[in-house]
Amino acid sequence: MFKKILFVVLALSSIAMSTPSMAQEAPDKMIRRITEEVMTAVQENRKVQSGDRRAIQSIIEEKILPNLDFERTTALAAGRYWREATPDQKQRLETEFRKLLIYTYSGAMAQLNDQKIEYEPFRADPADTDVEVFAHTVNTRGEPVRFGYRLIKRPDGWKVYDVNVLGAWMVQAYKDSFGAQIRQSGIDGLIKTLADKNARLAANPPAKVDSVQPPPLKP
Repeated sequence: MFKKILFVVLALSSIAMSTPSMAQEAPDKMIRRITEEVMTAVQENRKVQSGDRRAIQSIIEEKILPNLDFERTTALAAGRYWREATPDQKQRLETEFRKLLIYTYSGAMAQLNDQKIEYEPFRADPADTDVEVFAHTVNTRGEPVRFGYRLIKRPDGWKVYDVNVLGAWMVQAYKDSFGAQIRQSGIDGLIKTLADKNARLAANPPAKVDSVQPPPLKP
């Protein structure tokens, strides 16, 4: 159930505007609209339900990734080391981190079922450019599971840069892991570790996600 909820949270990241007419739509209202669209697309795709990796990644790349501020996500996960990285290192780190999340969380998509989502009141000033939106659903034991995400307003609309499940923010979880790896082998060492991890994930079935904690960076 946890991995299904986590994918719902990731799917909700697909909220950036595709047309100028949507530019003024409030973050919480966009979530309500887009959530149904994303979940429907997943449930109607038999290849996704059967675990077809290409179909899963196609939906992720089409509906989710273009609408994330992934540079911001990567910079926050790298912490102070981001400022020390060269432009080339930043690009390679962002690329490998993006691949890692695709491989790690794609396994949850095939198990996505109907989820009844209750949205919490959205509290933000109209002038705010960095907001948090929270909601909750119920697990199989009837217990509420709270989740949310952080968005930043860009010229082309709102972008998601962090997600939260049960109080754990994804960026912070990866920041701890990345920091330890960088201290041990430098930024290039982290990039290589991520690339090696991605190569292993690419050779295996989609990983199932049970928490927002990052997967081990080492075998």
